Amino acid sequence: MSTIQPQTNEVNQSPTKRRDLKKLQRHNRRMERRASHSEEANQRRRRREAKKEARQPVRRIFPIWLRIIVVLVLSYLALLGGLMVGFGVLGNGSPTDALEFDTWRHIIELVTYPS
Repeated sequence: MSTIQPQTNEVNQSPTKRRDLKKLQRHNRRMERRASHSEEANQRRRRREAKKEARQPVRRIFPIWLRIIVVLVLSYLALLGGLMVGFGVLGNGSPTDALEFDTWRHIIELVTYPS
């Protein structure tokens, strides 16, 4: 019966019992898996770093602060357009009357002081 020699230098004695031999084999397999895993992790990290270095910085043509302003202005215009359509078309009034202060004061009086 031949004995299997350890593959690493961590254990210098050859195992004498079957249990010790199995333990040593498991240990060697575990160490091989760890080594291959760390190599793969290093390769992934190197690929990620290379991709980061090759990436161009993002230059926004339409900056975020300008987007916010445009959205607010468009929302305001949509509100005015909806008021004019609702007051003029659905309410059978003049569309420009929806923009006058006296009209809104009259509507508020009707809502808050019902007769």
